[in-house]
Amino acid sequence: MAGESGLYAEVAFNRRPLPLDIHDHPEIEVGLVLSGEEHVEFNDWHLDCGPGEVWLCGLQEPHGFAKPAGTTNVVMLFQPEFIGEELLGEVPWLTLFAVPPAQRPRASSREVRRRVLGIGQVLRSEIQEARPAWESAVRLELLRLLLELTRDWDLSRLSETPGHVRVSTLARVMPAVNLVHSLPWRRVQVGEAAAACSLSPSRFQGWFRRVMGVSFAAFCLRARLSYAVHQMLNTDRSLASIAGEAGFADDSHLHRHFVRRYACTPAQYRQRGRAARTRK
Repeated sequence: MAGESGLYAEVAFNRRPLPLDIHDHPEIEVGLVLSGEEHVEFNDWHLDCGPGEVWLCGLQEPHGFAKPAGTTNVVMLFQPEFIGEELLGEVPWLTLFAVPPAQRPRASSREVRRRVLGIGQVLRSEIQEARPAWESAVRLELLRLLLELTRDWDLSRLSETPGHVRVSTLARVMPAVNLVHSLPWRRVQVGEAAAACSLSPSRFQGWFRRVMGVSFAAFCLRARLSYAVHQMLNTDRSLASIAGEAGFADDSHLHRHFVRRYACTPAQYRQRGRAARTRK
């Protein structure tokens, strides 16, 4: 269900097994499993979620899902402004998304999962019934959910202590994010991305890594790979044509990066994706 504030929220139940598909979108994503199980795939890490467990995806972060039949979950997509500059204790909520997926907070205990399921049931009711002010109710429950996840999140154990990331800070690099995803057919250079943000290249790269959790070069690469995946699964174009449009020197260049990211060749990924769609 789409709300007037830019929130998109749904309660999803799949009657058939769903194969893995990789995608990204220009919103933050928070989801939780009410029943069944969900397999979430990130760049170099995967997460298996059962009831009461949560996944967090940043802006334009490629990810995918696979799930058996009978899974019910709540999914919320929103722009950072939907929550605003809220703090979770002393931590700005966006900080949860500025660390690698494997280091983001999880519902790690039975008690936390029980509380998350309680929040999930309230979210389910608000989304399905769509009573007046339902978006405000979802925002409050979403904050409760993120707060539950951070209470036992030990920042000292992270490989790199994240800086506090605020919505206003993210806004400084959003022109570069939008530029990358508006030009999937070519490589965006650091200089032009920095200029779009009115920052020097060195200052821009520091800000970008702190806010997005990856370097600008890595962000561009994963965006181009995500675009290539979409083309492979949804068109009959040759891999050489897709590689050239996605900013790779040739199909062998795409092949090398693809194998590192997906642990299979582009041709194998395309074949598996088509076979899965045929079985649906």
